[in-house]
Amino acid sequence: MQSFALAVNNQSQAPIGVFDSGIGGLSILKALQFHLPKERFVYYADSKYAPYGEKTDTFIQERCLAIVDKLHYQHSIKALVVACNTATAVAIVQLRLKYPSMPIIGIEPALKPAAIHTRTNKVIVMATRGTLSSAKFQDLLHTVQTHSPILNIVCHACDGLAGIIEQHWFDLNHSKIHQNIQQHLAAVNINVNSINNNYDTLVLGCTHYPLVLNVWRQYVPASFCIVDNGIAVAQQLQRRLEGLNLLNESGIAVQPIYLSSALTDKMNINKMFANI
Repeated sequence: MQSFALAVNNQSQAPIGVFDSGIGGLSILKALQFHLPKERFVYYADSKYAPYGEKTDTFIQERCLAIVDKLHYQHSIKALVVACNTATAVAIVQLRLKYPSMPIIGIEPALKPAAIHTRTNKVIVMATRGTLSSAKFQDLLHTVQTHSPILNIVCHACDGLAGIIEQHWFDLNHSKIHQNIQQHLAAVNINVNSINNNYDTLVLGCTHYPLVLNVWRQYVPASFCIVDNGIAVAQQLQRRLEGLNLLNESGIAVQPIYLSSALTDKMNINKMFANI
């Protein structure tokens, strides 16, 4: 009995793996750290191949499986958060099949919270083309609209935006980020003065996008509700860990381990993530 208790305790202290095509998943990691401050995290940025939203399904699945194998065998993770909408849509089924005993939490554009928050029933979803075209997202969209048929949901693919944010990680206020966001908002007739079209809720459906929330805020009406899925993911992870008796009750807050496919030098990796 004593050895069993020790094994459970050691497992609860194992780290949680978090990965994204690049730096975008840091928006999820921050929410995880806030809600689960005693947990240890290993974050993997597949920046060499970012963004995923413009890659083939087969390529994304192969990369996701390789990353999770690395996190599992080299870091003995107890749970996994797929902090990428596109990776969740394309690869989470394969990941759960390969690791059936591991809690694997995916993410999806926050349509359900948006349906609750909107007062005008008019919602805009900004995401990658890969996410919006996926069967998983289309199923989510159908479910939300079936439950709330009066909702008017406009979906827009922000081609290039995740890549620009990834490219300018050292300056998330870069003029190219501002220009790209303005262009995508203009494509759906939204600007800071567009208060007569009744849209009042914006869903940021890619984890890169909340990293530049201050930029979005500059170009939409002040009354807009902007939603992402960081809090919901953290709450779901906590429920899963509690249900499996894997919650770390005795840990102390420590800095995550950062890994990157684009950078191998530890000093440069930590410098990159410290600036975000």
